[in-house]
Amino acid sequence: MAALAREDGARGQEQGRRGCEHYDRGCLLKAQKFCEECSTLFGEYYCSICHLFDKDKKQYHCESCGICRIGPKEDFFHCLKCNLCLAINLQGNHKCIENVSRQNCPICLEDIHTSRVVAHVLPCGHLLHRGYRCPLCMHSALDMSRYWRQLDDEIAQTPMPSEYQNMTVDILCNDCNGRSTVQFHILGMKCNICDSYNTAQAGGCRISLDQQ
Repeated sequence: MAALAREDGARGQEQGRRGCEHYDRGCLLKAQKFCEECSTLFGEYYCSICHLFDKDKKQYHCESCGICRIGPKEDFFHCLKCNLCLAINLQGNHKCIENVSRQNCPICLEDIHTSRVVAHVLPCGHLLHRGYRCPLCMHSALDMSRYWRQLDDEIAQTPMPSEYQNMTVDILCNDCNGRSTVQFHILGMKCNICDSYNTAQAGGCRISLDQQ
């Protein structure tokens, strides 16, 4: 293998630089924005650290991240604790988790730190590419209040059979971590503390004595 590489290199040197046919395995060209021979533009954006050529997408190199990111740079800041570039509107307005980006998205399993897909910063501080609930801590990923109101209407229009109408159940809310006892309903059980339907059953069902 080494002998083949030397042969390629020797052949490239014998032929000289190739102008703008450009690339040859043994060529003497170095990574840069323009060709020294003919000034051909290799890429509208060039990073001399990452040796990245690309179309102009307002890219910038983040020293702390160690990679190039799509900008514009003034719209982002680097959070030292999260170890990630975040939208400027999140500066001082997000929950930090140390090195939170140095993991895969828990839903699509793509590496978050190097992904070109924008990661959503959840109220719980975790990151994911898409989804309405954090699979790590089960907190709601978005403002779900509009959907909770829709569930209120659906539950009001969907009465349970008579044998279930006085049934109660203990629930744990994934959003406020509160516990409450509520009426059982197949469509969802609403937290009495924060009005979220992001709840889980935390005990058995009970029926009032006059129903037994």
